[in-house]
Amino acid sequence: MPQLKTLAAKPWIWSFVGALAVWLATIVFTGGYGAGGMLTAALSLAVFMVIVGVGQMFVITLGPGNVDLSLPANIGLASAVAMKTMAGQDNLIVLGLLAALASGAAVGIANYLLIWALRIPPIIATLSASFIIQSIDISYGRGLQIKPPPGFAAFTNLQVLGVPVLAILTALFTLAAGTALARMIYGRSVLAIGQNIRAAWLAGVPVGRIRLLTYTLSGMLGGLNGALLAGYFRGANVDIGNEYLLSSIAVVVIGGTSVAGGKANVPGIWGASLFLVLLLTMLNTYGVSAGVRLLLTGLVIVGVITTAGSRRAPG
Repeated sequence: MPQLKTLAAKPWIWSFVGALAVWLATIVFTGGYGAGGMLTAALSLAVFMVIVGVGQMFVITLGPGNVDLSLPANIGLASAVAMKTMAGQDNLIVLGLLAALASGAAVGIANYLLIWALRIPPIIATLSASFIIQSIDISYGRGLQIKPPPGFAAFTNLQVLGVPVLAILTALFTLAAGTALARMIYGRSVLAIGQNIRAAWLAGVPVGRIRLLTYTLSGMLGGLNGALLAGYFRGANVDIGNEYLLSSIAVVVIGGTSVAGGKANVPGIWGASLFLVLLLTMLNTYGVSAGVRLLLTGLVIVGVITTAGSRRAPG
């Protein structure tokens, strides 16, 4: 029993419990029809939330006020950059992915330079940057009709025994991210800065460099996400990243990462991503209108975050 209590106290467990509950509720409603296909679809879509969620997690772990609000615009621009670079040719896939990563890295570096040079809060800096990025994206990618290379589109939709290959690769990536957070100097530095930035600086942690690397990492993951989304949905779109503004923050907090910084949780991002995707699937299955779906999803997210926050508050 003590083992069960210890397990129940882990925040990432609750995100998976929520996902399981939503999946079971949908199965009951459909009489069990399409249960396996629902999981496959949920895994396929959760991958994109997980990728940006990991980047957002590292940023939020830096401490209060750190958040990347430029992700939606970053994703939209990177999707256009990747598709234009690939030009529909399979032999240019790697170059297109590198271009998307470079585009995202440039956004991340610009975000940090705004924070560092102008001494403004990250939430303001990244939000301001998003408007600039979106303007560039509109002029660069509006009306873009280039389809992804056939090989790239096939890869982003490839499955092995009903499990998306992207989900397998993303699981390996999150395993590496968790290892970096717990065992590498970079990950420990991020945690130290989030716990007490002054103490970290006095201990010799290169605070500025770590923050720059973290915002760059978030930008690169946003860029990668843009390229993968364009492949999965068969084309770039200015608005392709819009839904990741709220969800990238929600999956981090619901998954057990502290908004106060200094405490991160990688497994919980998977649980929270599956929970949000399955929640939308359930509402679609029930025939709920788009407006009501947005309202209910927002209320559920606020409720879960509030509950999680009160559960972690000191007694």
